[in-house]
Parts: sequence; structure tokens; C-alpha cells
Amino acid sequence: MLQISALQLAELLAGIGRAQAALVQGLENELAGVRSGRVIPALQNVAHLRDHPEPTLVDLPVRVFLASMGRVGPDPATIARDLERLISGKVTAPATREEAAAASAPPAAPAAAPAAAPAAAPAADGGDALDFSKPA
Repeated sequence: MLQISALQLAELLAGIGRAQAALVQGLENELAGVRSGRVIPALQNVAHLRDHPEPTLVDLPVRVFLASMGRVGPDPATIARDLERLISGKVTAPATREEAAAASAPPAAPAAAPAAAPAAAPAADGGDALDFSKPA
């Protein structure tokens, strides 16, 4: 029997999401506004984004598809971590957006490291309450 790892399954889901996103892009090229007016709202409804902040096993493929339609695309390592969490049944912390961004970002040059340090300073001052990029 074939056994597939979580990372292999995550890469497969990311590839399927990319193919689906290409179809939606083709529709958008022919029918302007179909992506934002019809497809995205329907997918957001099916993905239970408001009902379940943490993806369930049923919601995960739809969320991968939504991520595939974005600029960056889904990160297989993040998907694999969510798959392992969902399949194992253990209550562990899901992959956060910051972890996903860090995993999908290219390695930073050593000179870029000091530039990132001032961005963390507002969080210590209480400015973290206005950072809408972090999950609530």
C-alpha cells in the first residue's frame, strides 16, 4: 500500500489549488468581475472563514485554493503542519500567518536583519492592538 507523507500531500494540495486558480484566472480574463463578484465570495463561504478560524480537515483544501489565488500562494510546509495537526487529532498550535510568511519568504541577507528589528518595537509600546495582520 502506498504511504504518502504530510508534506507530499501538502504539495499535492498546493498543486491542485494552483490548477484551480488558473481556471478562475481564465474565467476572469473572459468575464471581468467573475472572480471578485462570484467565485471569491462563494469560496469564502465554503471555507467557513468566519465560523472556524482554525481550518478543519474539510475546510483545508478550500483554504489552500483561496491562498493559491493570492499573490504569494500556499506554503507546503504550513499546509503539512496543519494536516498533521488535523489528522493526528492532537491539539497543537496551528501554523500562524507569521510562520507561513517566514517559511515562504526567501532567506534574508545578513544586512537585512537589523532593518527588521525596528518593526518589532511598536509591539512593545502597545501598538500591537492596531496590527490587523495578526489573527485576533
